[in-house]
Amino acid sequence: MATEDIVITDAAETADTEPLAAATVRTYPLAPGHNVNVRSGPGTHYPIVRTLSAGSSIPIRCQCQGESVTGPYGTSTIWDNIANAQFVSDAYVRTGSDGYVAAKCS
Repeated sequence: MATEDIVITDAAETADTEPLAAATVRTYPLAPGHNVNVRSGPGTHYPIVRTLSAGSSIPIRCQCQGESVTGPYGTSTIWDNIANAQFVSDAYVRTGSDGYVAAKCS
């Protein structure tokens, strides 16, 4: 099953229909050697939406508390929202922090 990286851009057009530059989005790498399940909510009991391949990078839109998961970067209850209704356990994402690196999801 092929996977693709998520790329979020925010391109607008001027009155002359010339595209403006896309907004820069900070991405974070997944743990090397691990395919990571993307779930519909912040826990392993939520359905898998898709699987990201090892070496992928993800944007983090916001973060929330969820089920505790142990992964290559420790044990965490933080889940990263990468797209609408798509969550990845922070234990598999190299953010450089044990805490929040993005706004809390509302």
